[in-house]
Amino acid sequence: MSQLSFATLDHRNKKKQTKRERFLAEMDAVVPWSVLLALIEPHYPKAGNGRRPYPMAVMLRIYFLQQWYQLSDPGAEEALYDIQSMRAFAGLELGHDAIPDETTILNFRHLLEAHGLTKAIFEAVSAHLEDKGALLRGGTIMDATLIAASPSTKNKEQRRDPEMSQSKKGNQWYFGMKAHIGVDAKSGLVHTAGVTTGKVHDAKVMDELIREDDRAVFADKGYVNEKKKRAARAAGVYWAVKEKPKAKRKLSSSQKKRNRRHGAIRAKVEHVFRVLKCQFGYRKVRYRGIAKNGAQVFALLALANLFLARRQLRCA
Repeated sequence: MSQLSFATLDHRNKKKQTKRERFLAEMDAVVPWSVLLALIEPHYPKAGNGRRPYPMAVMLRIYFLQQWYQLSDPGAEEALYDIQSMRAFAGLELGHDAIPDETTILNFRHLLEAHGLTKAIFEAVSAHLEDKGALLRGGTIMDATLIAASPSTKNKEQRRDPEMSQSKKGNQWYFGMKAHIGVDAKSGLVHTAGVTTGKVHDAKVMDELIREDDRAVFADKGYVNEKKKRAARAAGVYWAVKEKPKAKRKLSSSQKKRNRRHGAIRAKVEHVFRVLKCQFGYRKVRYRGIAKNGAQVFALLALANLFLARRQLRCA
């Protein structure tokens, strides 16, 4: 066991536990660390003649801290020096352990991106939740959210990110990308996800968000498609996509009632977006390009699922 520093001992003797400490303790208890580390281990550098790599568990914990608190690579290094609770979560002792610098943190993120490991983490977490009885089957709620990108042209190419695009919501235009998710209708946890540029219509990716064994489909009016509606009903799938009025025709009272009835179920998908945007602060893309930002979205959704299911997992 490593020797504790005076700063750590003083911190442990304080009278009040902070919100950050409670949150990190909860997440530490529900993340399936051994499963995730086993995914990364084949790709992680081995100790050799050069500088010994940092422990893989430390780097994964730092990466998760970046997602929860929207920290850049330099920001993560600064936070580890400044904030005791983050050092404790990462398993680092100031004065005894070397703090990873921003380049080391960046290299670990690049390793995850290069090998598609954040998507593997998302899938492993989904399988873990299913094994624990938290992620169920039967129905899917589909939705998408816009994630803004910087419109700045102050870069080497002197133009905006070419992989991002304009999208109109209501009467307002947005520049960025879309995160598309399929959420379990019972548990409210994400089982399928993907990202596209902002101008891609929601209905174009709906087939990728529905599971083969789903017996019910819920979505807002952005997914209205008469052909898919007929096909679903012919296959015995309950089609609960929000009705929208046709040209010069208003919705009937039965259609309005149906929309309200399904609205309470569709609302579960908004809980995921609330966690992403309000709890984790993910309102704007950090990188250029769909691939890098998509990798972050998969990591964020895996952590959002664990956050939403944390009480159930701790009781399991």
